[in-house]
Amino acid sequence: IEERHRHRFEVNPLHVDALEKGGLRFVGKDADKGDRMEVVELSEAVHPYFVATQYHPEFNSRHTRPSPPFLGLLQAAKVTSNAAAEGASKSELS
Repeated sequence: IEERHRHRFEVNPLHVDALEKGGLRFVGKDADKGDRMEVVELSEAVHPYFVATQYHPEFNSRHTRPSPPFLGLLQAAKVTSNAAAEGASKSELS
């Protein structure tokens, strides 16, 4: 991932295992050594869409070419909204 960064805060590598055991998944790491956590996610079983980045996806995002974290958020919201609407329709029928 080539994005603009501002590393004022980082995940202490000594705590990565404990955080992963708690449900976080570090899905993006720096290309140099792999010891700097860049992107973290939670499983969909825990949350419909949880992504955190160390970079600034808004800098390269455009209305015709959204950054993947923003596009993923909108897609997850659509799925969640459709599922909620479908559930409401089924309850109205009973």
